[in-house]
Amino acid sequence: MNAREKVLAMAVGGLVCLFGGGLGLNFFITKPLKEMDKRIVSARGRLEKINTERRNYFSAEDQMKAFTKLAFADTVDEASARSGELLTKQIIQSGLREANFTRLPVGPRKIRGASEIGWNVQGDGPLGSVVNLLFLLQHAPNLQRVENVTLSNGDAPGVVRVRFRVLTLVMEPAPDVERKPLMAKMGLGSEERKRLDMIVERDILRPYIKRPPPPPAKGKPGDGGPGSGPGKPPGPEVLRVVSLSEWQGQPEVHIRDTVREKTFRYKPGDELAGGVIQMVDYRPMKQPGGADLQSFSRLILRRGAEYWTVEHGQTLADLRLMEPDQLPAPLRATVQR
Repeated sequence: MNAREKVLAMAVGGLVCLFGGGLGLNFFITKPLKEMDKRIVSARGRLEKINTERRNYFSAEDQMKAFTKLAFADTVDEASARSGELLTKQIIQSGLREANFTRLPVGPRKIRGASEIGWNVQGDGPLGSVVNLLFLLQHAPNLQRVENVTLSNGDAPGVVRVRFRVLTLVMEPAPDVERKPLMAKMGLGSEERKRLDMIVERDILRPYIKRPPPPPAKGKPGDGGPGSGPGKPPGPEVLRVVSLSEWQGQPEVHIRDTVREKTFRYKPGDELAGGVIQMVDYRPMKQPGGADLQSFSRLILRRGAEYWTVEHGQTLADLRLMEPDQLPAPLRATVQR
């Protein structure tokens, strides 16, 4: 082998060694380092995710504790009792009569992390007092929500009929917190409440009251026209159902004679409108003639084998026949038998 061949062989050998060294360096050093970098990046991502979840957990825990401090109680029964007691106090504080309002419990309804309970409320009172009640409910410090508020004409000027639902939450499970007495930030003497006086001053819900019919003209003896006989009972169109309240567990039916301006009280078992009062139905049902309104109470009469009903606020002229599938369970059982 001459000198030229030796130089060529050394050059080829050097290239082979250099290429082999590069492959070895990549296999034993560079590739493991890259794999390690990937594992580090993945570990950092998991660690960041864990830290985010940890921050969210503590943030949610703080929020749950804040909500629990505003809740009425940690159990459904206790929260229902306290919310009902507060609602009664707010009705009286607003200048309304408690006897003119009915309160029916709602729930409990299970949702994620809590149970929803509340009350369906309806009643009559002066417009200013009803505005007071809604203001107190809206600005109450407790954890509650007022929804489905409907107002309609009452039976006298300045008197309105209000229906609404007030809901609250009971946390499940409830974190341990130290509860303190809650005070409303705004009361009936606040500027915010005074801004609502325009609603009362304008009396935008003043009902139209039909003028009483003129006294019947004196006719000839034996001339018997409608309303000519003394003591003739009023027609059903002037007898309005103004209250279906409950007193000490006993339903009471108040019928208002809008012509003579007298109110009569009845109980289940009394005779009325050619039938016998069977019960007061407090199920929430769609109001007849109302697209999206609900009625929360109605009177049910029995005439023979048929059941007739009239909604709270309607007159006895609005009595309508109930289908068997519309009857409450106790009455439906009697029809089926």
